[in-house]
Amino acid sequence: MAVKLRLTRVGSKKNPIYRVVAADSRSPRDGRFLDIVGRYNPQTDPSTIELDETKVKDWLGKGAQPTEAVAKLIKIKNIEK
Repeated sequence: MAVKLRLTRVGSKKNPIYRVVAADSRSPRDGRFLDIVGRYNPQTDPSTIELDETKVKDWLGKGAQPTEAVAKLIKIKNIEK
């Protein structure tokens, strides 16, 4: 089972808000996930990025691969393995 850190959409129509989740790579975008590790709201100025640093480091340590978008968010928040 390959685990990915990725975004899942939870906002309403024309109001995107995302959760950063650890999920099996085979599950659908808004489907099952293992753990919620943060939130991302691109509509605020500046964008709101809330990541639980301990959970992110824990999942990265277990071998989870972040998607490109989540890797950018992690880099913005200066979270390192």
